[in-house]
Amino acid sequence: MTELTHEEIAQRLDQLTELSVALSHTHDIPLLLERIMQTAKSMTHADGGTLYRTSADKKSLTFHIAVNDTLHMYRGGIDDIAIDMPSIPLINEDGKKNLDAVAAYAANRRESVNIDDVYSTPLFNFSGMRKFDEINKYRCQSLLTVPMLDHEDELIGVLQLINVIDPVTGAICPFSETDKRFIEALASQAAIAISNQILISQLENLFESLVNLINIGIDEKSPNAGKHCRNVPELTMMLADAAHRTKEGPMANFRMSGKDRRELWLAGLLHDCGKITTPVHVIEKSTKLETITDRIHTIDTRFEVLKRDAEIRFLREQIKNSNDTFSEESLQQGFAQLDSDRDFLRKANIGGERMSDDDIARVLSIAKYRWVGVDGIEKEVLTQEEIDNLTIRGGTLTADERKIINNHISVTIRMLEALPWPKHLKNVPEYAGGHHERMDGKGYPRGLRGEDMSVQARVMAIADIFEALTARDRPYKTGKTLTESLDILGKFRLNGHIDPDLFDIFVRQKVYLEFAKRFMDPAQIDEINESLIPGYLG
Repeated sequence: MTELTHEEIAQRLDQLTELSVALSHTHDIPLLLERIMQTAKSMTHADGGTLYRTSADKKSLTFHIAVNDTLHMYRGGIDDIAIDMPSIPLINEDGKKNLDAVAAYAANRRESVNIDDVYSTPLFNFSGMRKFDEINKYRCQSLLTVPMLDHEDELIGVLQLINVIDPVTGAICPFSETDKRFIEALASQAAIAISNQILISQLENLFESLVNLINIGIDEKSPNAGKHCRNVPELTMMLADAAHRTKEGPMANFRMSGKDRRELWLAGLLHDCGKITTPVHVIEKSTKLETITDRIHTIDTRFEVLKRDAEIRFLREQIKNSNDTFSEESLQQGFAQLDSDRDFLRKANIGGERMSDDDIARVLSIAKYRWVGVDGIEKEVLTQEEIDNLTIRGGTLTADERKIINNHISVTIRMLEALPWPKHLKNVPEYAGGHHERMDGKGYPRGLRGEDMSVQARVMAIADIFEALTARDRPYKTGKTLTESLDILGKFRLNGHIDPDLFDIFVRQKVYLEFAKRFMDPAQIDEINESLIPGYLG
């Protein structure tokens, strides 16, 4: 080829500029590499080319893209057609740098190699290329091999171009020094762009790993809460994707990009990060009297003392030869009543959906029994704090403990709002911090109404509730069946707790069933009659 004209040089500069702009806007590395290869071929009028990537261990070059116009060949790249060629080692078996293969030479020496005629040079081992030519009836002649180095001189890959085709005569020409300089500039730009994308990906992976560290900490503290932190993001994405697929109704315009999905996923992972501050004895409270241990056993001991004291009084009366104030029959009746009352307190201690007024009245009546402690002082058999716990109407938490549990969401919001979120993750605190809000404004911690909340936060609210209902590993309850869980969720839809439109999608697109098959015990997955689900219109 003749020397480039000023117009052709200007055209190449435009191509470099266009590539630079494209690289700054493209975050998909395979697409970046594709654009690099096509621009390099177009700029030099090369017939073919190969783009190598360094392996993860930096010990070899792997084929990433191989193209050839004459042979109508395209391998690798965004089409991901496998390249059946072995990797090129950068280090020989003797531990020395591989300088025989031209691509390895360029990589190891960090310098470009421009060869006018491959078959006439004795500098490199081209047996593989000769075999390729023989099989494909091709003739590789001119070759330009350029290492791709980032701003820290780290090897990202190697770009290799084959056979310059003169656009006028069609003859194969050598790569010029100008070609070499332009391709070096292109390779440098490309390497930095790829390096930046790799760095961004590594930072994102590092951040997600740090998020998982928090969940590991919660898991070690409370295995039940840790599993919840892993399952809620999964269910959140299932429902969000179902809403994304919806093409009619109130959610018809809801769409999520790849960035939106990552933002929501991270919010799901972090939605309960504040639980890392919640005391273990509260978060793991399986019975009403549990703190570090279950204090029902202390009350059991007091009842044994009550029975002992009743027996002692009976024996003393026997010794005195009295008028049989205490008979053997009355003693056994007293024992039976104490055993009955103790069994009742054991049952009351377990907690449940709802404690009746009669049961609360019985606890208060039992509490008035008098016993003598080790200090010799007579007192009521239950302390006020024990009464408060045993008369909890639902669940196992007192009002104060419920406040401690609820505070985790305030801590979550404070933790997340303290982070300098990048623009594409700026909504994480709002999504994660809104999953205990309600559509009717009766939620916490901010009392937001539905219109004040993003769709993503409302999605997470449903996911959080449903996962909690179906979870079979909670210390204070067993996992509910699908029917029971959907019945409760439907009532939440009717009382203004959750978003009715998202609830409709949750049922209609059978998100509940997708979650159940992946995360629920098969014994919990019963037959669902959707027409009986409260609030579901079908």
